[in-house]
Amino acid sequence: MVTARLRGLGRFDALVLTSLVWFLGKFLRYAFPPLFGTLGETYGVSRAALGTAFTAFMLVYAAMQFPSGVLADRVGSVRVIAGGALLAAGGALALTVDSPFVVLVAAMCCMGAGTGTYKTVAVELLSRVYPDRTGRALGVFDTFGTFGGVAAPAAVVLVTGLAGVVGAPWRTLFLAGGLAGLAVTVAFAVRVPRRLSDDEADGPGDTSNEEDATESGGVRAYLALFRRPRFAAFVTVTILFSFAYNGTVAFLPLYLADETALTAATANLLFSALFVVSLVQLVTGEASDRIGATPVIVGTLGVATAGLVGVLALSATAGPLVLGGCVVALGLGAHGFRPVRGAYLLTIVPDDVAGGGLGAVRTLLMGAGAVAPAVVGVLSETVGFRPAFALLAAALAGATGLAAVLWLVER
Repeated sequence: MVTARLRGLGRFDALVLTSLVWFLGKFLRYAFPPLFGTLGETYGVSRAALGTAFTAFMLVYAAMQFPSGVLADRVGSVRVIAGGALLAAGGALALTVDSPFVVLVAAMCCMGAGTGTYKTVAVELLSRVYPDRTGRALGVFDTFGTFGGVAAPAAVVLVTGLAGVVGAPWRTLFLAGGLAGLAVTVAFAVRVPRRLSDDEADGPGDTSNEEDATESGGVRAYLALFRRPRFAAFVTVTILFSFAYNGTVAFLPLYLADETALTAATANLLFSALFVVSLVQLVTGEASDRIGATPVIVGTLGVATAGLVGVLALSATAGPLVLGGCVVALGLGAHGFRPVRGAYLLTIVPDDVAGGGLGAVRTLLMGAGAVAPAVVGVLSETVGFRPAFALLAAALAGATGLAAVLWLVER
């Protein structure tokens, strides 16, 4: 019986390894916002410069969504994800030696390009490996990734308080991330192909998806998706959400430290709380399988909007408990939305263009998210943090309203 149970658990190795790749990708990304103060002092650059560098990271990340999806349709998901993971690990390891600011930006772009191959391709991959449990699988996957955001601020606090083994203390974090990335990539490339059926396995002769894409008009098939009102409306929802969320997480620690009575350490702890609550993704992913994605989407976006508006409205007077509650609400809504977004998109994108279709959507939403840090960075230094965060709250409220319209139309 024990052997049978172990075999049963073994079916989830593809989910665990794919999720670990995503965890490390998110860990590397969210290590940067808590380090902005340290990086500014190390390189002697402004918040606007750091925000622009993070935008470059996110723009490259966004630019990889569509081509990685199309490439996965043609050469296989495992190859694309493994190649991206190796590139991201290389970028992290490049930061382990003392170097000028331009090297930091280049390394960030490498990490953006590598991690940009993960989400789009992984969503489509997991939907094939676990076709009857897609919502649940994506909930687990996104939870792993979000805990990269939990671990990153804690790791920053730890390493900046210790003597670094290579150069500045913060470089130790990227050394560990790069080495872990290499190890997980090897395990992923070896184990995951075994969970794909023969006609889905990544192999030199697998061209079925390429033929499907060619027959359906290639790039025109992907562009045709945007002529569907339901698809275009939901893409707008995801774009507004991505702009608001990425702009918030890029500067939330600095916003809380500058605009409230919280200390920098407390602000970083609340930033971690934003990600700790990502376990809600297990619940919302399961709920979308049972009651449908649209009502869950409206509910999660509504909670996220209330949380961000609360942070903005109460930052001048509230203490850590109240602000922490607002951050938790923001995290519950934002993270709860993620797996449901992927599950919903899979229901409105044809199977023969699933990889490229999801890639096209993620290129747009991540492109919108990529410009957000630069916008917030510039606005924070010209008109102040509050107007910048008010813009983010308005975008999130707009996403909630449009999602509610979609729900009403579909009922």
